[in-house]
Amino acid sequence: MVDALKKGDIDWTPLYKVIEESSTMQRGVLAFHGLLRTLNVPTPYPDAVQCVGTLAVAVATLILYYLFFGKRHVKRRKDLLQELAIAQEKLHELEVQLAEAEHEDVSDEEDQERKEKRVFLEGAFDLMHYGHMNAFRQARAWGTTLIVGVNDDASIEKCKGTAPIMNNEERMVMVESCKWVDETILGVPYIMTAEYLDKIVREYKIDYVVHGDDPCIVDGKDVYELPKRLGMFRSIPRTEGVSTTDIVGRMLYLTREHHDHTYKAKRRKDSIGSTDSASASDLLSRQKQSPEIFNRASQFLTTTRLLRIFSAGQKEPPPNAKIVYIQGAFDMLHIGHVKTLKRAKELGDYLIVGVHNDNAVNRVRGANYPIMNLNERVLSVLGCRYVDDVLIDAPWIITRDMIASLNISLIVTGTVADTEFPNREKDPYQVAKDLGIFQNIKSESNVTVGSIVQRVVDNESVFKKKVEKKMRAEREYYSSRYGYNKN
Repeated sequence: MVDALKKGDIDWTPLYKVIEESSTMQRGVLAFHGLLRTLNVPTPYPDAVQCVGTLAVAVATLILYYLFFGKRHVKRRKDLLQELAIAQEKLHELEVQLAEAEHEDVSDEEDQERKEKRVFLEGAFDLMHYGHMNAFRQARAWGTTLIVGVNDDASIEKCKGTAPIMNNEERMVMVESCKWVDETILGVPYIMTAEYLDKIVREYKIDYVVHGDDPCIVDGKDVYELPKRLGMFRSIPRTEGVSTTDIVGRMLYLTREHHDHTYKAKRRKDSIGSTDSASASDLLSRQKQSPEIFNRASQFLTTTRLLRIFSAGQKEPPPNAKIVYIQGAFDMLHIGHVKTLKRAKELGDYLIVGVHNDNAVNRVRGANYPIMNLNERVLSVLGCRYVDDVLIDAPWIITRDMIASLNISLIVTGTVADTEFPNREKDPYQVAKDLGIFQNIKSESNVTVGSIVQRVVDNESVFKKKVEKKMRAEREYYSSRYGYNKN
């Protein structure tokens, strides 16, 4: 073995001897012999020279294997990862194309009549949010026309014991403003009966009845038994991470987790009555713990895929189009927002909506605003039929460069806002005013996020019980779907 190591230009004998005679090697050989004796392996056992030789051959084999085969495996793995990335990108493109196809009009009336599939979906849609909009999108994907039934106030109050937070008009306007909704029906009972559903199917020529993947049992019977039996029922998964219950919970349980300025908290403490003194104290104590940069936490996981699907169908502004710009928080998108957006769109050909980030909104409005984070608010605005494009994380101050870059012709704002204390910052619209392209839109609704929160707070005890009950139901849903409890 030693002679073999002397062949060639390099004499490896010294290194070999060092390894052979090292205490570590000697202990290793003794331990190896002990193992062989334990296993009743007959002698003779390999000596140190043979062990070193075997080890050297094994190491050399591994090195040669890596040089000749290992790199090939690494390259193959890299190629597979690239192919996977390309396939995922292609999948995203196809999903967007599919979503865009839903917005394309069929020019041939005869062909349209032949292909038309009418889909029905119903619900209360209280505090309507992007989760509802995503349900509309998924439901409409089953056909060409989506008819949405909206439960009326009286029916909801009769069945749930309390009226919805938003009334009939407020909920109807929100449903009608969603770009995936084609027709609406007000007065659908909160608890659907098989007889009523059969009437809807016949009267509105429904091809498919859609509902979430959670069961709907009334008096021990499945409400959707008839469409299921007829093969008309289609199920859609819920949008995880958001629900009306979740939003109400944010207002109820997070209203004391303020990220506000000290003077604002002090002013509230001075103005709040004795019954709310604990809340005021809580405001001041939590103020010290609040981070300077405010970011609204959420269970919702925003993906580029969902953002792209919500953006599907958006086109570039046509040549010489009059582009209108409006900006704001658009927190908990409501009737006031939607009516203002509709008026803004009527003033031009193309509407761009700027949505401010969480920190900018909190800096001006204080408290625990915004209720919904930037991604959630962007999705809600993208779902509005009056919006052509969205500027995400819009700058607070509108500049000449921004106006030129977006080719803005007119900048508008509503007359009703959610600001809770005087804005001592620079006027964000000053440049637009100097250029003569600024206009106020008279708000057609006095609803604000603050007024909605007040409705919830006024019935705090009732809503707390409802939230706790609904949260238990949601935990059971996740447990059933995934086999674990979602906290």
